Amino acid sequence: MTRRTHVALAAAIATTLTLGLGACSKTSHNDGNGPGPTQSANGLTSQTDIIGGTPVKGGTLHILSNQDLAFLDPARNWTEPEMDFGLRLLYRSLTTFEASPGPDGLKVVGDLATDTGEPSADDKTWTFKLKPGLKYEDGSPIVTQDIKYNVERSFDPDLSGGPDYAKRYLVAPADYKGPTKSGELGNDSIETPDAGTIVFHLNRPVAEFGQTVTLPTFVPVPKAKDTGTTYSNHPVASGPYKIDTYDRGKQLTLVRNTNWDAAGDSVRKAYPDKIVMDQTGSPEGIADRMISDQGDDQSAIMYADMSASKVADVVTNPAVKSRLVSENENCTTMLALDNSKAPFNDLNARMAVEYALDRDAFVTAVGGPQLSGVATTYLPPALTGGTAVDHFKIPGGGDTDKAKDYLAKANLSGGFSTTITVSMAQKTQAEAIQAALKRVNINVTINAIDAAQVNSTTGNKDKQTGMTITGWCPDYPSGSTFLPMIFDGRLITDTGNFGDKTRFNDPAVNAEIDRIENLTNIDEANKAWTALDSKIMDEMPAPLLTWQNKPLLVGSNVAGAFGSPIWSAQIDYATIGLKSAK
Repeated sequence: MTRRTHVALAAAIATTLTLGLGACSKTSHNDGNGPGPTQSANGLTSQTDIIGGTPVKGGTLHILSNQDLAFLDPARNWTEPEMDFGLRLLYRSLTTFEASPGPDGLKVVGDLATDTGEPSADDKTWTFKLKPGLKYEDGSPIVTQDIKYNVERSFDPDLSGGPDYAKRYLVAPADYKGPTKSGELGNDSIETPDAGTIVFHLNRPVAEFGQTVTLPTFVPVPKAKDTGTTYSNHPVASGPYKIDTYDRGKQLTLVRNTNWDAAGDSVRKAYPDKIVMDQTGSPEGIADRMISDQGDDQSAIMYADMSASKVADVVTNPAVKSRLVSENENCTTMLALDNSKAPFNDLNARMAVEYALDRDAFVTAVGGPQLSGVATTYLPPALTGGTAVDHFKIPGGGDTDKAKDYLAKANLSGGFSTTITVSMAQKTQAEAIQAALKRVNINVTINAIDAAQVNSTTGNKDKQTGMTITGWCPDYPSGSTFLPMIFDGRLITDTGNFGDKTRFNDPAVNAEIDRIENLTNIDEANKAWTALDSKIMDEMPAPLLTWQNKPLLVGSNVAGAFGSPIWSAQIDYATIGLKSAK
């Protein structure tokens, strides 16, 4: 949207957050014995406190994970919680969001840049100036040519998986494939007139480009240190921490980047001296350790969502519940169907799945109604004015009779067989889907694999199975970061297809996306996104599942913990630390 509507849109989203749909309505400090989660307007619980108060400097923060990080390369980092981890700890972008719960956390400020950018009158040219004295972990200066280089890297098909806004917005040749294969982009795309200035030329007005450059695409990467597809093993730090050791799939240790200057970074507090991520746990084992709260685990936090099987153990124990961070993710979880292959290239087969699903059972599988609610549209309520829209009005347990009617229309009265690919941690969720669809003779085989491999499998047209559990969260508070990212068929790729996982491609939808993105009236644009949501719903590329809270336990010695309204309710690593540096 154009510049004159952007501020109003942010204000509208902030209003819905204040209502409890995405974040806190107030901020207080909890010493670990406070009230814990409260009920929010959409029926989900919402954590209103900063757990543990203000951290002290020093100590070792432990992060307990059941998975390796898929991509720390900023050109490829487009999933949560990896984006939060990378952008808050290891590297910095041109702009970033304030580290605060609630609406305050939606405010964009300059990060490497002095401010949020200077647009031209038509919002098609954006200029950013770097703060003085910025350095990498080795002491070398950060220059705008390094930011340009990483933006160029994001076009390389060998570095797939990252945000594609540069490809969508920048003036660039249609066949451009990154600096290694195609050379540098010309000055008609990106200018770096000096080491401290960068100018982006866009192919259409983008009033919210100051928010777009919060993404890791706009992180500097020094060309001399680029290692291509292995850059994720040690991205060069521009943030407060650097990689000390990284034994992939086992342990990642971060230590202070002594060349990071806190005076030039108003957002990251960098409280711990060291951060150690243990990647060898299981969801259940991690939950048990966090509930027990012994030894180093008192100074630990969960990396990924708490196992659903452990939710009751937490919410029924007030002492443990007081250490639960539980924010609404503002994300929509859905069942992506491969629309490019039979049987899901038939709308009737897709609608059969939509009506056959038992969403109440799925809610139970992800932790129960305290942590989840049934999704009824693709756009989460925070992007539809704060009110959930129930498009089909399907009962929570599904409608098997109507599902069978759709199967008959698809000439599949006897049912069919398909496979669902999920992470190990999602197996219980997949079993709920399997049981529901079995009621109408849709037989689902579960392919449960390591979480770090899910995206590379489901994003590959040759490896993709009929179904996968997926979801989408707005990259920043705008409808333009939601529907286009997951349903614009022009973005589909054979591999690294991490957006439109359904491979849904409707030229009429693509054209409507273009029309809405050029609207200048906020009310008209908001109504248009909602109307487009309804149109896509009628084509049902991905049956809906839930809107969820993100349940994360922290240890009793952890301070500064809250679910970020911008990082999909992940704990904001910019302010996390310890009560005591023991």
